[in-house]
Amino acid sequence: MGYLENLEEISNKKEKHEFYLPIPKGYERGRTKYIIVTGSVMSGVGKGTLTSCLGTLLRCHGLKISMIKFDGYLNYDAGTLNPFRHGEVFVLDDGTECDLDLGSYERFTNQNYTKDNYLTAGKIFKRIIEKERKGEFLGRDVQFIPHVTGEIKGFLRELAVKTRADVILVEVGGTVGDIENSYFIEAMRELRYEEGEHNVCFINVTYIIEPKSLQEQKSKAAQLGIRKLLELGVQPDIIFCRCESKLNESIREKISIYSNVPLKNVFELGDVESVYELPLILKDNNVDKAIFEVLKISERKNEESDINFSIWSSFVDKIKKSNKKINIAIVGKYTKVQDAYISIIKALEHSAAYYLAKPEIKWIEASLLEDENNNVKEDLVKESLKDVHGIIVPGGFGKRGIEAKISCIKYARENNIPFLGLCLGFQLAIVEFARNVCNLKDANSREFDLNTKHPVVDLLPEQKNIEEIGGTMRLGGKDVEIVPNTLAHKLYGKLLVRERFRHRFECNPNYVEILERHGMVFSGKAPNSNIMQILELPFHRFFLATQFHAEFTSKPLAPSPIFKGFIKSCLEFAGLSENSI
Repeated sequence: MGYLENLEEISNKKEKHEFYLPIPKGYERGRTKYIIVTGSVMSGVGKGTLTSCLGTLLRCHGLKISMIKFDGYLNYDAGTLNPFRHGEVFVLDDGTECDLDLGSYERFTNQNYTKDNYLTAGKIFKRIIEKERKGEFLGRDVQFIPHVTGEIKGFLRELAVKTRADVILVEVGGTVGDIENSYFIEAMRELRYEEGEHNVCFINVTYIIEPKSLQEQKSKAAQLGIRKLLELGVQPDIIFCRCESKLNESIREKISIYSNVPLKNVFELGDVESVYELPLILKDNNVDKAIFEVLKISERKNEESDINFSIWSSFVDKIKKSNKKINIAIVGKYTKVQDAYISIIKALEHSAAYYLAKPEIKWIEASLLEDENNNVKEDLVKESLKDVHGIIVPGGFGKRGIEAKISCIKYARENNIPFLGLCLGFQLAIVEFARNVCNLKDANSREFDLNTKHPVVDLLPEQKNIEEIGGTMRLGGKDVEIVPNTLAHKLYGKLLVRERFRHRFECNPNYVEILERHGMVFSGKAPNSNIMQILELPFHRFFLATQFHAEFTSKPLAPSPIFKGFIKSCLEFAGLSENSI
C-alpha cells in the first residue's frame, strides 16, 4: 500500500482538508510506475538523451512506456522561443510546439507523442487560473502546495490513464536548485509519498568535473548538487555520473556515501562513439536490473514487432560500419547553435546508416555570404559549396540571409548537386525558380517583400487576419496526396502520406501554372486543396523540396523516405556505392 492510503476517498471528500488530489477516473495506484529523471550540477549534459535511452531500454524489454518533459519556463509552449536561446522547436503530430527533447523521445522509442507528453509552467498555471475563475477550488486560497503540485500530479495521472503505460518516464528540465522547477520537484516528492514504495524511482544525472589544470576528476560540485536534491526531500535511487573520461572508483564511492545510494546503483555515463549505442551499454551495465529492483517489476514477453534488442542492435551495427563519407552543406541562419537543426542532423545520421554512409555536415551561415547591403558574394557562395555532395536549406523565419540561400539553391540547380529544401527551403526554391527560369525577376515571398510584383509565396488565407504569434501557424500532422510517377511517389511508394507542418506562407496558387509550364513538378499537395506541399525538378539528379518538415517524422528504425532518397543521391554524386542494407 502507499504511504497515503485511500487516494480516491481523500480526493472525493468535500469537507476542508489539506490535500488537493485530482484523481482521474479509472486511475489505479500501482498500475503505472514512474521514473523521475532530475539534473543537479548543470544543464546540457545529456539528461534528455539518457531519458530517451531509458525509454528504448524499457521498450526493448517489452514494457509499455510513455514519456513526459517538464519545462519550467512560463511560456505555454515552445512555439515563440528563439532557436538561438533554446534550440529547435519540435512539432508533434497533434500540432504541439515543444522542446527538442520530445524529438529525441520519439526517435529513441519509435513512438509518437502528443500534448499530454509535454508540460510547461505556463500550461500548469493556465489550468489553475482557469479553475480558480470557475470557482473549482471551493473558495480556498490557491497555493503552490497543494494546488500547483496537485495539478502537476494530476497531469501525470491523466497520462497514465490515457496511455495505460507500465512505466512513465518524467524528465525534469533544468537543474536542481532552479526556482522555476523547485515546485515540480516538490510535486514529484509528493508523488512518491502518495504512490508508495516501489512505484516511483528517482534517477539523478550529475556531472563530474575534470579541470584541465588539475588533470583529475573532482566530485564536490556533484556532491553539492545531490545535497540540494536531498534538502528538497528527494532521495535518489540511482545516480548517473556524466564524465568525459572513465569514472574513478573513488569518485563512485564518494557519490555513493554522500547520496545514500548503493554503490551498485551509481553508474558511469561517459562519452560514446555513437549515442545509439547507449541503450545497449545501459543493458550491459545492468541499469535495467537496477530499475526493475527499485520498481519491483520484471521484463515482459516482448511481442512488439517494431522494437526489441535484436532490431536495435542491428541498427547500431549499421552505424558502426558506416564509413562512406559524404559532405552535406546546411545553409541556415542559426548555424552557431546546431541544436536549432538537431532533427535534421539526426535524420541525416540514421538515414545514412542504411547505406553505410557517414554524413559530415558543413555549416554555412547564410548571412556571411552577403555584404552589409544584402548583396550576395557570389564567389564566396561558389567557394563554400565547391566540395559538397548535397545541399540542404532548412526552415527558418526572418529576412536575414535570404538572398544568399536563394543563391545557394540556384547553385545546386545549375550544377546538378543534390538539393533538399525543408519548409522555408521549399518556398525559396519557388522564388529562385520563378526569378531565374520563369523570368519573373521581381518574384519574392510576401514575408520578405510586402510589395513584390510577383508574390509567388504568400500568406495562407487562414493566416491573413491572425494577430497573435504562438500556436497560430498551420501546425502538426497533415495528409499529403502524392502524384503518381514522380520522384516523391518513387520514394514513398504510396499515394497518401502523413507529415508534419509548421508554416504561415505557401506557394501562391496563382503562380502554379507558370511554374509547371517551365518544368517544376508539384508532386505532393494537400487533399481537396490548392496547397502545394512537395516540388521537384524531374531532369535534375535530385532536386526536391517539401513544405513540411520531413525530419520531424524520421526515426532510426523508420527513416524518412525523403532523407533516404537524398542520401542515396549524394552517394551517387560522390561516386560511392549506394546499395542499402
